[in-house]
Amino acid sequence: MKRLTLKWLACAALSAPLVLPTSHAAEPIPVVASFSILADLVQVVGGDRVKVQALVGPDADAHEFTPSPADAKAILRARLFVINGLNFEPWAQKLAKSAAYPGPTLVASQGVKPRTMPAEEGHDHGHSATDPHAWQDPTNVVIYVKNIAKSLSSLDPQGADSYQRNSAVYIKELEALDAFAKEKLATLTRQQRQLITSHDAFGYFAARYQIRFLAPQGISTDGEPSAKEVAQLIRQIKKDKIRAVFVENMSNPQLLAQIAKDTGVTLGPKLYVDALSGPSEPGSSYLLMMRHNVTQLVAGMKLNEL
Repeated sequence: MKRLTLKWLACAALSAPLVLPTSHAAEPIPVVASFSILADLVQVVGGDRVKVQALVGPDADAHEFTPSPADAKAILRARLFVINGLNFEPWAQKLAKSAAYPGPTLVASQGVKPRTMPAEEGHDHGHSATDPHAWQDPTNVVIYVKNIAKSLSSLDPQGADSYQRNSAVYIKELEALDAFAKEKLATLTRQQRQLITSHDAFGYFAARYQIRFLAPQGISTDGEPSAKEVAQLIRQIKKDKIRAVFVENMSNPQLLAQIAKDTGVTLGPKLYVDALSGPSEPGSSYLLMMRHNVTQLVAGMKLNEL
């Protein structure tokens, strides 16, 4: 990721007019979220009382995002800045600081028990790292939603009842999603429960549902795997007869396509991982994204060992 030019962003932000909070109750509260999945969660909880903008939009990669002066201006217009945390978007707090953003920043993952990726040769340069993809476990998203409702209620006490109602309804949908995933994945044998994706983004999903994910890239997409790692993965696919290989919507499919060709495997449908899809595709909301992923993952893993 390119280094953030703090002085440049600060100058651009200061040149923009500062919009003061409105006193009209009918005016939606401007909220900026770091990426599309968070923006969806905030919109669901906030309803028509909020207007949410995502800095990293659908099908875009937050790992490789470089903020612009327009992003600094957007944060200055916001009354709440929502980020994932867990070092998912290290550029976010630098951006808020450089823009002299005076409002609150919510770390939506606060309270989630983070997973630590063990040090492995090659991946992440041999150092352990925190896995930031906590939303891949719906029970963690319950924590996100509660944090969002609490933060919005503090910012807008008149809307507190609305935020609590919206979050309560959504938490029931998250519980139904978790039950759906368990039911679908229960049809797989132990030997079938493994697959290949572009990068290590499914650690929380894997832990929740006892699935083994392999990937040529580590927890971030901003590095390239070595030839040795790719060769090891190809040997693993052949040895374990893995037929489930999936590309991600925000990753370059070239490497996975080559691995699939080298192993004689047909690539499965696209998964939505670190970003939602556009409105015309099946991952346009968090709930739709997860149900799509579960359905495709199960169908792909059923091909293993055939």
